[in-house]
Amino acid sequence: MRFSAVIAASLAFAGFGAAQADNVSISPESRKALSLTVYNGGGLVRDTRTVSVSAGRSTLSFVDVSAEINAETALLKDAPFDILEQNFDFDLLTPAKLLEKSVGRSVRLHSIGANGQETVQDATILGVNDGVVLKAGDHIEAMSGISDASRRITFDSLPTNLRSRPTLSMVIDANAPVSRDLMLTYLTAGLDWKADYVATLAPDDKSLSLQGWITITNTSGSPYENAQVQVIAGEVSLDVRRSRGAGGRQLEAIVVSARKAETAEEDFFAYHLYTLPGPVTLAEGQTKQIALLEAPHIAVRPVLESRGEDYWYTSRVGELRARPVAVFIKFDNREQDGLGKPLPAGSIRVYKDDSRGQTQLVGQDDIRSTPRNEQVSLDIGGAFDVTVAHKQTDYKQSLKRDDEDTEATSSWEVTVKNAKKEPVDVRVVENMDGDWTITAESLPHRKESATEAVWTVHVPAGGQTTFSYTVRMRAAE
Repeated sequence: MRFSAVIAASLAFAGFGAAQADNVSISPESRKALSLTVYNGGGLVRDTRTVSVSAGRSTLSFVDVSAEINAETALLKDAPFDILEQNFDFDLLTPAKLLEKSVGRSVRLHSIGANGQETVQDATILGVNDGVVLKAGDHIEAMSGISDASRRITFDSLPTNLRSRPTLSMVIDANAPVSRDLMLTYLTAGLDWKADYVATLAPDDKSLSLQGWITITNTSGSPYENAQVQVIAGEVSLDVRRSRGAGGRQLEAIVVSARKAETAEEDFFAYHLYTLPGPVTLAEGQTKQIALLEAPHIAVRPVLESRGEDYWYTSRVGELRARPVAVFIKFDNREQDGLGKPLPAGSIRVYKDDSRGQTQLVGQDDIRSTPRNEQVSLDIGGAFDVTVAHKQTDYKQSLKRDDEDTEATSSWEVTVKNAKKEPVDVRVVENMDGDWTITAESLPHRKESATEAVWTVHVPAGGQTTFSYTVRMRAAE
């Protein structure tokens, strides 16, 4: 059978020789079930297809596996025959690959003369660098590609292992004829997922509504139609090495799938397992979102916070430039506060309606995986109308213990200004390293950790509040 190269490049051809008696092609049309478990950085594919083979030795070709398969992990579960050899064929049929694999082979060169008549002669491909070089009869011809205005190349067959779709092949030996459904499992790169959250603040900033989405991306080189999909949340140790270089891909589409039913969640070993409702189709180069959770009313606490630097207390720094104040949204992941569900790591985008009812983004932050009853703290930006200024009013340093121990005492004046039309409370957090003691202060502090002294400062609308303190610090050994 003769193939025109121009036509062959677009044929859905599973591999030359698939029709031979000893080569059994297991196409996606024979699929009975498909399920995926997607991790952060890879996926586990479970593909059940009907397999029918005769007794004796033959080759099974599973067509349309993932192009990013880790072939070493492939397993045909409960196979009733011996598997002698396994191969992953990832050289896909394209005009360029067809030429590259045909160097040294005989082809036919079709030429159109000035009179419009076509002539055909045998030729041999000598090279394919920057074009095609052929030996035709007693002369050498050069072409820019597989065809041009007056010439084209045709092939009698496809080179070995050149396929139109990624194929996993197995050489097997069966004691008797077999016809049954078998599950092929393997790990693959090119599948990934993350959580995305949309939060909307209430007008009084005391609560928010939260929608969570599972965002799955497929760049594995293969589609997955009507698959049961699960995702694993947690730090699973996973090494999905590609069986070939993948290269970058552009995502072709973003498809949002909104469902009323929430994704089912369960504890699984040391992780959390989420099962998506209903079958899901993931096209190659596609990002799809599936509803994860919805919480319409979560109690929150907006917090304004300023953090100092630990080096301030071991040197003479004088007056420092006023620093902006960070804006946090904090809430407890508890059922009594409107949530109480495990939150996979991801991005939270926070919105609020303005005075005209227009929704505006007020900030976003990434969260780590957050179990139930843990606090979520979102650093969403910097306050425009609130600043904190530090001034070092005194500094003394002394050496003790034969110059091996440095002790420094510094005094500070901190001014918090508020240009807003309403009063605010600001957390002023000073980071202190070493062995430190607050020896004097005009406003009481709270020691929240070994390195943090915290003052909660109330500032009136359009006003300012100043407090002072003195700290004695001995450098850490």
